[in-house]
Amino acid sequence: MIKVALIAGGDLDVLAGDFDIFVGVDAGSLFLLENGLPLDLAVGDFDSVSARDLERIKASAIKCIQAPAEKDDTDLELALKMVFSLYPDAQATVFGAFGGRLDHMMSNLFLASELSLSPCMRQIELVDSLNRVCFYPAGRHQIEPVQGMTYISFMPSDGSLLTIEGAKYPLNARNYFFKKCYSSNEFIDEDLFIELDSGYVVVIYSKDRS
Repeated sequence: MIKVALIAGGDLDVLAGDFDIFVGVDAGSLFLLENGLPLDLAVGDFDSVSARDLERIKASAIKCIQAPAEKDDTDLELALKMVFSLYPDAQATVFGAFGGRLDHMMSNLFLASELSLSPCMRQIELVDSLNRVCFYPAGRHQIEPVQGMTYISFMPSDGSLLTIEGAKYPLNARNYFFKKCYSSNEFIDEDLFIELDSGYVVVIYSKDRS
């Protein structure tokens, strides 16, 4: 399995893991260059970098894809589509997905709603120092704790019926209530289970600032 790190333009407070491919998303390309990391692929419209920096990115990247500013995809969506077209089985970890512009952050949280990315949702993870976000399609899933993360929250897509088993706060037919985000749940020293009748669910591991 190819492990791909994508560096987006939000807050970059962590970059952890062993990766085979490094992808710069717009200004995230500069972070890779400035930290002595490979720039295997640079993707974006690059409207957030100077002309000089863009030339530096183009000169340094093994492959650079510059998209027009007027496009239907965000830079990150475009980068993920390119990654999965090149490496269909890749595990894609996105850093810098949070902070910065709120509209970008919300788009990143709902990546699984993009039709061409939906089949790959289990291969995408968004990571920063306080959060870890992943996506699960309809069905039953076993969810494992993540070391260092205190809470787990769930955001089912519209119209989806979610069941939570084995958590501190279970959710089932007896106590069901609708929330757009079921936040601040916790593990009880073991895996928990979720079940979703349709759509997908955003799963958010998180912890408080120390």
